[in-house]
Amino acid sequence: MRALEGRGISTVRACQLAGYNRSNLYYRRKHRDDPKLKARMHELAQERPRWGWRRLFIVMHRRERYDVGETRFLRLYRELRLQVWPRKKRKVNYVRGALIAPATAPNERWSLDFMHDRLASGRQFRALTIGDDFTKECLALEIAHSLGSADVIRAFEAIAFERGLPKTIRFDNGSEFTSHKMLRWAAEHSVELHFIQPGKPTQNANAESLNGRIRDELLNLHTFTNIFEAREIAEAWRRDFNENRPHSSLGYQTPKEFAATLKINPSQLSAA
Repeated sequence: MRALEGRGISTVRACQLAGYNRSNLYYRRKHRDDPKLKARMHELAQERPRWGWRRLFIVMHRRERYDVGETRFLRLYRELRLQVWPRKKRKVNYVRGALIAPATAPNERWSLDFMHDRLASGRQFRALTIGDDFTKECLALEIAHSLGSADVIRAFEAIAFERGLPKTIRFDNGSEFTSHKMLRWAAEHSVELHFIQPGKPTQNANAESLNGRIRDELLNLHTFTNIFEAREIAEAWRRDFNENRPHSSLGYQTPKEFAATLKINPSQLSAA
């Protein structure tokens, strides 16, 4: 453009010859500093310390109706240094083979597992996690100092009261799951028990993924003074997980939003 102007051609003519929009010559980038947006981003990041920028953007854009583009949001996110650094793993084992077919409907298969943590006093407690493999809902998050087969069955029946029992339940080979009481209950209710191979937790990937979120976003962020406080906070987190947390595997919908789009009633599936 400057080369044409040096030859005695006007700016207007030079833009016409080059096919360039003349208004772009006079454009100066305007830095938009929105303190309210930055404050809300920082506040939401403090509320959700283990959420990345994409989930924060979805919540602010879709639900809180902030008029901000993805590129600008990411720039401000980095400017505020809100990045979530991944936790380092000491060892990662990759397991091939023994793939499990994915669930194709809600209430088709549940996956569950146990977790362990400690109260502020140092006393250990256990957490039973149950998830729906299709909708990614956390169906139960039971907290107690000890959990046996009877407690697992009680959790199953509490969930079944609202949505029925699944066709299949998947878990490891823990004694709570291989007991005669559990096997008898499954036979009486026509529920297939699917045991993964010993030493291969990746075969129960949905339960492992849910456990990772619970560890990262709940247990690592709280110090519980007693078992009752742990139960209350865990249940609040479970509801929030189902109703407010976008899931990448669901197209960044929450499990509740995803379940609402399905025309199939889980209770009808279990009765089929």
